[in-house]
Amino acid sequence: MSWEKSIEELRKRERLAENMGGEEPVERQRSRGKLTVRERVAFLADPGSFHEIGKIAGKATYGEDHEIATFMPSNSMMGRATLNGRPAFILGDDFTVRGGAADAAIRGKLIQSIKQAKEYRMPLVQLIDGTGGGGSIKMFEQDPRTYIPETPGWEYIVQGMSEIPFVSLALGPCAGMGAGRVASSHFSVMVKELSQVFVAGPPVTRALGEDVTKEELGGWEIQARNGTVDNVVDTEAEAFEAARKFVSYLPSSVHELPPITEATDDPKRREDSLISVVPTDRKTPYKPRKIVEAAVDTGSFFEIGSQWGRGIVCGFARIDGHPVGVLAGDPFFLDGAWTADVCDKVTRHMDLCSTFHLPVVHFVDCPGFACGVKHETAGVTRKGVRAMAAVYQATVPVCAVVIRKAYGLAGSAMMNPSKAKWRYCWPSGDWGSLPMAGGIEAAYRKEILEAEDKEAYLQSLYDRFDAIASPFRTAEAFYAEEIIDPRDTRPLLVDFVHHARRVLETGRTCFGPRP
Repeated sequence: MSWEKSIEELRKRERLAENMGGEEPVERQRSRGKLTVRERVAFLADPGSFHEIGKIAGKATYGEDHEIATFMPSNSMMGRATLNGRPAFILGDDFTVRGGAADAAIRGKLIQSIKQAKEYRMPLVQLIDGTGGGGSIKMFEQDPRTYIPETPGWEYIVQGMSEIPFVSLALGPCAGMGAGRVASSHFSVMVKELSQVFVAGPPVTRALGEDVTKEELGGWEIQARNGTVDNVVDTEAEAFEAARKFVSYLPSSVHELPPITEATDDPKRREDSLISVVPTDRKTPYKPRKIVEAAVDTGSFFEIGSQWGRGIVCGFARIDGHPVGVLAGDPFFLDGAWTADVCDKVTRHMDLCSTFHLPVVHFVDCPGFACGVKHETAGVTRKGVRAMAAVYQATVPVCAVVIRKAYGLAGSAMMNPSKAKWRYCWPSGDWGSLPMAGGIEAAYRKEILEAEDKEAYLQSLYDRFDAIASPFRTAEAFYAEEIIDPRDTRPLLVDFVHHARRVLETGRTCFGPRP
């Protein structure tokens, strides 16, 4: 006697599950240029590392002989794997089975995925394609009544995001619950022309008088530029690589520190280009990414959210192998002023770094909050003070490198001032409560009008206040702690990350979900 027959039955059901939605739906998926969920998991996970859970879960019918007659697998696939050798949990939607709709879903899979990832402290990577387990009109055929809506499992998403990294890859049209899962993550990616994200699709919006395509409604040019998703790529393969790279900078959970990798760059490297990267006329913009890339380990900068909030550059990098969060003002966009969307971006990134214990390097160039009717209408004041709160409440070490401008409320939000300042200033620094240009004419309007040579008098005022604005005078009063040669930025940041690590290691006993 043995259980061989039962094992044969198990293998039979596994083969049925591997058929997914059947030949026709699978072919339709591929004809749209999309991989199947099983192909996606194989590309994302380290080779041979994926262990599937709930493979034979689904809906079956039986004949009179009690043998299985038909089988529709659940429209999601879940299991443990490793990404770059580190544990992770993968949850993938199968669009070939009812387009991911709830009538083909096993809701326990979503909940179990989040609970196992959270309790066993590993990142959760979601491959979202369809409604993500959301509702379908055909559900009323099974249960002909409406209901007061609840979202089963959402409480686990909220709890999980406070403890482990959530990554969402939008790999097709994501509507309803699917769109919600894309947005409820620490990092999200869309694939150009392949994925769309929207609350409800074109059939619903047509009833509201909007006749648009999926792309016009929720394509990448909309969702990446409003901050709903973080990054955009050209192919699914690039999406998988982005997910792997993102989690490589983070700890597996808030109960650990970010992993240090072997240093591959000279910690004492002085980058000569930094002495001239900022123009001396104070008005010409420069490319902040050049500064970031020169200061961090070569090739380690990973930008997040490049399509929105473009007055600030955000991302991760490594410095002497230590993961750090990066902020850098970008003067190419409104001179780096903090608009409403820049403020949202700062808030999101600072909260992300504080949650997962990443020290932050802030390359400061901020002339203040953006002014004018357009920006006030967008709520810059409310969002601005929220961004300031995120910076002022940072629980991780922050090193500010003042590159050029630092004015007003936004310019002050470069670190948590309740902690010791670890700050360096370049000689190009230009700071104050408000910019002097323009203010001089207003303050000395009467004197300028009465002057015999108005232009000469105005120039003398500019010369005088230029001298007052010298960063060296600021340093005399210890308002600027250290003015440095820009070429020394990297070695000083290497020193910072090692001290920051000591602080973080000392605080390990209090790690846990944020209150």
